[in-house]
Amino acid sequence: MTESIDVAVIGAGAMGAAAAWHLARGGVSIEVFEQFEPGHAHGASHGTTRNFNVSYDEPGYLAWLRDARGLWRELEAESGLPLLTTSGIVNHGPARDLALVAAAIRAGGFAADILPADEAARRWPGFRFEGDVLYTPDAGRLDPAAAVRALLDGAAARGAAVSWRTPVTDLRILDDDRVQFTVDGVDGARTIRARRVVVAAGAWSTSLIGRIAGTALPTLRVTQEQPAHFAVRDESLEWPGFNHGPAADDPATAWFPTGVYGMLSPGEGVKAGWHAAGPEIDPDRRSYIPDPALTAAIVRYAREWLPGVDPDSFTETTCTYTSTPDSRFFLDRIGPVVIGAGFSGHGFKFTPVIGRVLAGLAQRD
Repeated sequence: MTESIDVAVIGAGAMGAAAAWHLARGGVSIEVFEQFEPGHAHGASHGTTRNFNVSYDEPGYLAWLRDARGLWRELEAESGLPLLTTSGIVNHGPARDLALVAAAIRAGGFAADILPADEAARRWPGFRFEGDVLYTPDAGRLDPAAAVRALLDGAAARGAAVSWRTPVTDLRILDDDRVQFTVDGVDGARTIRARRVVVAAGAWSTSLIGRIAGTALPTLRVTQEQPAHFAVRDESLEWPGFNHGPAADDPATAWFPTGVYGMLSPGEGVKAGWHAAGPEIDPDRRSYIPDPALTAAIVRYAREWLPGVDPDSFTETTCTYTSTPDSRFFLDRIGPVVIGAGFSGHGFKFTPVIGRVLAGLAQRD
């Protein structure tokens, strides 16, 4: 027997949850299908911290960040959960012209200050700085696990159904207003037809919709990343989030595999990780074991650049990045199928705006 629903959302991570929230707020009847259990650690939306980084020099991204900040606050008010903490972020390193970035940030509606290294070190002694520092006081950190929970709870309160441990297979477009797929949940296999489907499947995007999307879908590279939480030496220190970019002609940073990001994770320590440096993987065959060379490199980074932490006292976790060749997001509709993919390790801060875009695409005639 084939069931019929109006709109299906495949994937209950950040982007799928945000699309469901917006669709449900618009009065759309939806069901969300997620292959894993609530709060799972197999994708890119788990854990307690992500940077709300505003250090972009493109007006479009900055406009989205202004909207995202408002939507995060709206979700906080609705859910009663603290989601966005304005802790500020420091950016340093020779990789970017910080003065130009600061000018773009100010033009985009956020505060930005350039501080000399000695002043920044006095203010934030947990860091070592060489050269000027770009400080963005409007930036901060997000709680991803709480955010996903708030989005799904908000959607469910408006009538959305969420089916956990229910993988989707055999997704096919039947015509302009019908998509058929199979789900295999706790109650057995079901065949479902939907008027619209929103696919936000993260690392599983290509295997699920690659055949449907064809050449419209960019090549998506899935990697396993491995941030570490370092113990803090002095609990009284102030810790803004941070981004540190290397340059090949700078001896102090040329050894970095990639740029570094991080932030304080309350109760866990100072989080630091390499951005998109991990090995390419199949998400169904992950080892969940950190790469020892990258571990050694982040420990060296902590020893050289984070005097406020104990570099020998740390715990690691793993997550996935699903990246496009140019790190831009893929948001499109192919017939009745809406696709959100390729968030390239910097999409989380935009989550409620991306959800709005996906919901809009699904509601378009």
